[in-house]
Amino acid sequence: MIIARHASGLVGYRISEGDTNWFACLLDPSDGVGFTLVVEIFGPGGATPPNMHHRATEAFLVLRGEGEARLGDRTIPLSPGSVLAVPPGTEHVIANTGPGRLYCLTLMVPDEDFAALIRRGTPVPLDAEDMAVLTGAAHA
Repeated sequence: MIIARHASGLVGYRISEGDTNWFACLLDPSDGVGFTLVVEIFGPGGATPPNMHHRATEAFLVLRGEGEARLGDRTIPLSPGSVLAVPPGTEHVIANTGPGRLYCLTLMVPDEDFAALIRRGTPVPLDAEDMAVLTGAAHA
């Protein structure tokens, strides 16, 4: 199976009303793969709620912006090029600490119903800044 698409066709999703982060799904089980790959976008001051995954490893690659990962009593600074892998069973929070948006390429393996949770959320239009990051037109 070969999957090919372009960022211009992507839609963002906010999982819950009031969330300060949203997701653009790149690949997920609806494409026939066993993982979810998204660009996760955090508004200024935005963060995930504390969460953990029972079977899945979640990995983050920071594309743009500044943030931090909180894992128990550890705080890890995040900046463009930072890579973080969170093992199953580890409670974590990813937070935007910079003045602009934080963009992460986020991978969840196995999917653990992550994509379904995202797609049940509220669609959010991706704006010019989001599209610039997704298409590689943005400069950090």
